[in-house]
Amino acid sequence: MPARRRRTFKSIAFVASSGSPAQEAKRRLTERYGDCAPKDADAIVALGGDGLMLVALRQFLDAGTPIYGMNRGSVGFLMNDYREDELLERLAAAEVSTIHPLQMQVLDADGIEREAMAINEVSMFRETYQAAKLRLSVDGTIRMEELICDGVLVATPAGSTAYNLSAYGPILPMNAKLLALTPICPFRPRRWRGALLPNKAKIRIEILEAAKRPVSAVADNIEFRSVVDVHIVEDAKRSMQMMFDPGHTLGERILTEQFRY
Repeated sequence: MPARRRRTFKSIAFVASSGSPAQEAKRRLTERYGDCAPKDADAIVALGGDGLMLVALRQFLDAGTPIYGMNRGSVGFLMNDYREDELLERLAAAEVSTIHPLQMQVLDADGIEREAMAINEVSMFRETYQAAKLRLSVDGTIRMEELICDGVLVATPAGSTAYNLSAYGPILPMNAKLLALTPICPFRPRRWRGALLPNKAKIRIEILEAAKRPVSAVADNIEFRSVVDVHIVEDAKRSMQMMFDPGHTLGERILTEQFRY
């Protein structure tokens, strides 16, 4: 369950996406509440859509500063409603959801190792007209010798209502210690719909016939092309704090999403 926090917020840092609604909101809020550098802030207010929130979470991951989003973008699933009044009171009353990122390590076709972090999901995508062929292992045991598909993804509870849901993956409650392993348009085995894994699972995805069937690996919006081996694990030592208005926490939104029809 999200932890309730009552704090006095004396210094706020505002960050905004490049769109005019977000930039105008930042101007108005800065005039009203002041602004400071993120490193000196008691809270960071992110103005934009879900993409901006993901960028802010990564950018300020190690700062330990809670982030409160207000929607000046499109979907805004990770954001609170935008209002200019009583911002300090809303921050003081906000509930905090703590989330842990996924760490993705890849080896590409040139033998170069790279890594990136994801808040929502890590995804594999075929790069050409030919389907990808993947081998899936969990904790050192091969669980699927060959998956022929457009791709596969590993989603956190926070990201389970994003691309994972569009790929017919399960919605995970915010406090569930689980990860969703979900295929994207599976061809063989056609009826496989994925798996629920413990959040401590170590997942390996090997790309078969990589030269003939190249695959990209994407951590949220960070893409590496022509990968041959991908390792994914939750980074339990790192955490991010997202702030939500009471009654509209990320956990509540995820629960509500399960009853949409």
